Amino acid sequence: MSDHAETDQIPQLVDHLFRHQAGQVIAMLARMLGPQQLDLAEDVLQETLLKALRHWPYRGVPSNPAAWITRVAKNHALDLLRRERNHEQPQLAEPAAPTPAIEADELPDDMLRLMFTCCHPAISREARVALTLKALGGFGVPELARAFLVPEATIAQRLVRAKKTIREQRIALELPAPHELPARLDSLLDVLYLLFNEGYGAAQGDTLLRCDLCAEAIRLTAIVVRHPACDTPRVHALLALFLLQAARLPGRTDAAGDLLVLEEQDRSRWDRRLIALGLAALDRATSGPDLSTYHLQAGIAALHAVAPSYAATDWPQILAQYDALAAITPDPVVALNRAVVLAIVAGPSAGLAALEQIRTQPGMPGYYLLHASSGAFHQRAGRPRQALADYQRALALTANAAERRFLQRKIAECM
Repeated sequence: MSDHAETDQIPQLVDHLFRHQAGQVIAMLARMLGPQQLDLAEDVLQETLLKALRHWPYRGVPSNPAAWITRVAKNHALDLLRRERNHEQPQLAEPAAPTPAIEADELPDDMLRLMFTCCHPAISREARVALTLKALGGFGVPELARAFLVPEATIAQRLVRAKKTIREQRIALELPAPHELPARLDSLLDVLYLLFNEGYGAAQGDTLLRCDLCAEAIRLTAIVVRHPACDTPRVHALLALFLLQAARLPGRTDAAGDLLVLEEQDRSRWDRRLIALGLAALDRATSGPDLSTYHLQAGIAALHAVAPSYAATDWPQILAQYDALAAITPDPVVALNRAVVLAIVAGPSAGLAALEQIRTQPGMPGYYLLHASSGAFHQRAGRPRQALADYQRALALTANAAERRFLQRKIAECM
């Protein structure tokens, strides 16, 4: 036991351990108790943390607090399994030959198996994200409600339904069979992509960014890519995309939290370490013939990240990447982003013509960025009246406070 930790620092230490170790411990407990017992696994972890809060102030903080949490939680689970067997009520999973210690390399495997369970296609898409963050990220219901700007009851219902699906369909805690892996991996990557995007551009609320969600998406993707079965170019490409986008987060807003467009951003605030890691991941992603949407998006992010300035950005190459991306996905948001780059390369009239082709596509009439982009093109072309009308339409369509302040600033410029 160490004696250097102050007693009043123990709650902060336990909170830190919960945030950074909850996923590992829950995954281990799910393996021991069965994925149908996720609620029980969460209870075991909570009781373990409470035990730490009770014991450590008097007995001292262990020299390896994380290992203590893991060991005590495991022993608690073994007690539950023994008690269940003694009462001959086999509702819990049989323990898999328990050993005195947890092998370090078991924990990432446990987490990956639990990720596949949480992202099973039988679970609704929204519930997959909530369950993944709850089980593997240590996010509580209030945090999830704040992150996704929905009532706590909505999050709780999603979690209940997801866990019910796992129980009723007896979804196993295992890596998918080789013939199932590509589709199951795509489902998992889709959840991670949704998670990162929610952090990168929040739809509502007071802030534009939720960096904790971006960081969690990166952490979970790194766990996925480290497993030999998932060490694929597509996963490396997704990790590269996350790292390169996250590198630019510090420059996306000013000190007051107001949105800065790319041309206004201070590139010295971009995280060069994350850019280097992202470029290395993108290099690994090119090791095979696979060319996914993640590859192309990461390639676009890389071109932005390495450009010394807005003016020196290789816009024609970015446009070529968007052309390739639009050829393999019919997503109108991709077409919108392409129109923005086209306006830079060929002028605002070309951008407006491209927007006309997607204005009536599903989701576009109510998408504020389409109208904001149209306003920017008209403003650049010297048509403030048309720009004002577009900005006002965009303002009516966004609930995010930072985006609303940005649009109000643009409206003032047109008056």
